[in-house]
Amino acid sequence: MMIVPAGVKVHLALGYTDMRKGIDGLSMLVQDVLKKDPFSGHLFAFRGKRASMLKILFWDGNGLCLFTKRIDQGGFVWPIMAGHDGSITLTPAQLAMLIEGIDWRAPERIWKPALAG
Repeated sequence: MMIVPAGVKVHLALGYTDMRKGIDGLSMLVQDVLKKDPFSGHLFAFRGKRASMLKILFWDGNGLCLFTKRIDQGGFVWPIMAGHDGSITLTPAQLAMLIEGIDWRAPERIWKPALAG
């Protein structure tokens, strides 16, 4: 689980990324392809071609950090690129679901209150 501080945006890079890239390669993608500032403090998420690996790049104030997760079963749910310019923004709750391998686009609530009180 990742805790995202208030005011920090989560940018999801559309398409897939070469997961051999490290901190330097991903920060260059953020700057040159996504046209964002990798040192802004925002989180930038990337997915590999097979959808089993996720990398999140972020600046913590004094250095770039890289969170990596490889999921054992299934894959990370990623949106289609049509109609977007390279990245979309997620909420912290959507990011938490994404990291857990849950379809964050349409989560299904399993409990709904029947009566108030």
